[in-house]
Amino acid sequence: MINDEAVDASDASTFERIDPLTGDVATIAPAGSVADMARAASAAAAAFPAWSETGPGERRSLLNAAANILSRRTPDFIVAMITETGATAQWAAINCALGVDILREAAAMTTQVNGEIVPSGIPGNLAMAFRQPAGVCVGIAPWNAPIILGTRAIAMPLACGNTVVLKASELCPQTHSLIGDVMREAGFPRGVVNVVSNAPKDAAAVVEALIAHPAVRRINFTGSTRVGRIIAESSARHLKRCLLELGGKAPFIVLADADIDEAVRAAAFGAFMNQGQICMSTERIILMDEIADEFVGKFKVKAATLVAGNPQDGNPPLGALINAEAARRVRALIDDAVQKGAELVCGGVAHGTLMDATVVDHVTPAMRIYREESFGPVAAIIRVGSTDEAVTVANDSEYGLSSAVFSRDINAALGVAKRLESGICHINEATVSDEPQMPFGGVKSSGYGRFGGKAAIEEFTELRWITLASGKRDYPI
Repeated sequence: MINDEAVDASDASTFERIDPLTGDVATIAPAGSVADMARAASAAAAAFPAWSETGPGERRSLLNAAANILSRRTPDFIVAMITETGATAQWAAINCALGVDILREAAAMTTQVNGEIVPSGIPGNLAMAFRQPAGVCVGIAPWNAPIILGTRAIAMPLACGNTVVLKASELCPQTHSLIGDVMREAGFPRGVVNVVSNAPKDAAAVVEALIAHPAVRRINFTGSTRVGRIIAESSARHLKRCLLELGGKAPFIVLADADIDEAVRAAAFGAFMNQGQICMSTERIILMDEIADEFVGKFKVKAATLVAGNPQDGNPPLGALINAEAARRVRALIDDAVQKGAELVCGGVAHGTLMDATVVDHVTPAMRIYREESFGPVAAIIRVGSTDEAVTVANDSEYGLSSAVFSRDINAALGVAKRLESGICHINEATVSDEPQMPFGGVKSSGYGRFGGKAAIEEFTELRWITLASGKRDYPI
């Protein structure tokens, strides 16, 4: 969608997205080229002057209209997301509901783009720190939570008065294109919202073209750390600011006095929702020795109920992994751990792209699963002897996105939370949690910058110093 029109790629080429469960063609999408990326960025640039001058009321009205349309069109999004990603209908519905909330929160933030008066030491001067729209913002969204992360990539940039180009994921082009349809139906002016797609083989070239385009001022990316590094390097070469929300290896610490039943429920949701394909997924469950056996026993019972199935044949708790390669990668991590002494408590068998909830106990640093992000339905149990050891293990990772601590002693839990190297920590709650007004983002190899609320205003605006002088000024020359 360029300049509010549904168009083919410039050379009319297309690519296919295959249903990860059936092997059938789920979507035939335009295979945009470097030239198409330039068209989209130029359309956004042409629309920017007028859009940046619109008042907050108009922006709020359009964002709320988009939220209403997304809510109404939820069934269309669910169908697209199931066929393209193998997600369950439940996860797709959660995506739509949070996407609606993201748009409404952005609408509410249109009147919060403010600055301040800064006292000047020069008599008669009025100095202001003034925020204004940055320009064209490129959003690059992934497939695993496509509606949440697709709307997040553009909602706050639009609220701040920027125009946007959303680069759809090659694994869910139809789902992301529906976001463009919603924005067009909501009445956003021509060129304010553009959505482009590309074949997988062209990803590197089209992303570089978008970043390099002279009109582009901001880039936000949600995805793997490997690709995030590439985007950060490219953005740095062009001296452009980017916001990166990348991989995770979320620790889930259970202290000795914790409510074990509640911790089991939270850990199961955090580890296995969407087959563990969430950046915040619980990857490492760190247990005090004295409660480890009790926790693992109850966790095994819970995990055994989380079986994978075809989301188009009923309502299974787990759906498919994104592709066969993902299933092979997860299985390789499990095999490596078992070969090195870990205990496979339950699960671990893949049937194509389907894998039931899997629990691996007695994980040690010698095992790949201790450090590598699995991005699959597998939880690694690590047993420790003290709170200090639990914190050390939790921080023994290149990642730092989400984390959780369970304890009945809130002060003790808060003390642990403050010591964890993560952008997010939840006490007595799952590692998977999201609210659009919260400062969402990570540290270390999980990226930098923050989505959400006022923190996002800082990301998507320019802070300028503007002075109003009165009277005559003496200059030294």
